[in-house]
Amino acid sequence: MESIQNIKQRFEIIGNDPKLNRAVEKAIQVAPTDISVLVTGESGVGKESIPKIIHALSHRKHGKYIAVNCGAIPEGTIDSELFGHEKGAFTGATSTREGYFEVADGGTIFLDEVGELPLTTQVRLLRVLENGEFIKVGSSQVQKTNVRIVAATNVNMQEAIEKGKFREDLYYRLSTVEIQLPPLRDRKDDIHLLFRKFASDFAHKYKMPPIKLTDDAVRYLLHYRWSGNIRQLRNVAEQISVLETNRDVTLTTLQAYLPANERSLPQVVNETKSSSDFSNEREILYKVLFDMKSDLNDLKKLTLELMQNGSAKVQESNKSLIQKIYGTAEDKNTIFEERPSSVKILPTEEDVEQEEFIDEDDHEDYLFAETVEEEETLSLEAKEIEMIKKALEKNKGKRKAAADELGISERTLYRKIKQFDL
Repeated sequence: MESIQNIKQRFEIIGNDPKLNRAVEKAIQVAPTDISVLVTGESGVGKESIPKIIHALSHRKHGKYIAVNCGAIPEGTIDSELFGHEKGAFTGATSTREGYFEVADGGTIFLDEVGELPLTTQVRLLRVLENGEFIKVGSSQVQKTNVRIVAATNVNMQEAIEKGKFREDLYYRLSTVEIQLPPLRDRKDDIHLLFRKFASDFAHKYKMPPIKLTDDAVRYLLHYRWSGNIRQLRNVAEQISVLETNRDVTLTTLQAYLPANERSLPQVVNETKSSSDFSNEREILYKVLFDMKSDLNDLKKLTLELMQNGSAKVQESNKSLIQKIYGTAEDKNTIFEERPSSVKILPTEEDVEQEEFIDEDDHEDYLFAETVEEEETLSLEAKEIEMIKKALEKNKGKRKAAADELGISERTLYRKIKQFDL
């Protein structure tokens, strides 16, 4: 088995990052087998090198190696490209055509951007992986093929599966072994090394002296995000090599070729909400609910006092509570009726002096908060009974003292006791 360094030199892989070395090592280990491999990583990290290594070190190295960019083939023709078609299968099919799986029989097929495959094609591919069978477009005859499939994608496959864009069973078939290549920003020690290699290659290609970065330009190069990874770095090196007459590249010159908005940006993170995020939202929701409950209790208290004592007196003693619930009267033009029309209020001290002029039959008008709604009447009646009981208990059964406590006359209290059978 060849060493990692020999393989990297043979396939022109530059860098000594541990994650990169581990990816190459896994490719060397799985090459002699026929198991399917899925290469993952961002666009531009060099995923196409891994299937070449696998094919070259396998027993299929004398067979054909075909690389297919699944994202570049239109959805209507991709089945024909992969599996072939019969003459007359569709408009324009003037002859029978062999697909890649038929041509590469005994070799290796590299399916780049496999995450872009249509769902119908994914079903066909799954059948090839399971038993090596496929059917040409427009045919009913089952054909056999013996190919090794290596796939690559820059798509988050778990998210694609959750969204129904990729079959879960096909994913597990393809990713018997998964090899992940790190992004360039995680290989800082390799960035300058790669840049110098590209600068040397382009100097030789265009027959000119190689470019060289100043120290501050090198530091900027290492801290740049490189969203396009190696492909972007190579592009920048080529532009500078061709366009700059001064072969010593300063920081200012380098910055002119790099978008400033990618300078020292954090890495992209998974957008899926963590459990702590949900926990914080739940705590906020609970707080809002508790505040609403508190406001409702305050409103109930204020309403009860309004019905029992009248508006003016309550407004004076509950200014802060009223402002909390309704805001200031000046801002919202809040108007509190002196006596709500839907309720009857207990007699005040002034009313007691005139009680001798009130007919016996009219005393029923002085009930606590008698309203037109039956459910509300019952609840206020229960509250009235409770208040009378507490006043009597507090004053040890003395009706005069209890009546003074309740703010009503002793005669009215006696009638209430008789009415409620207390």
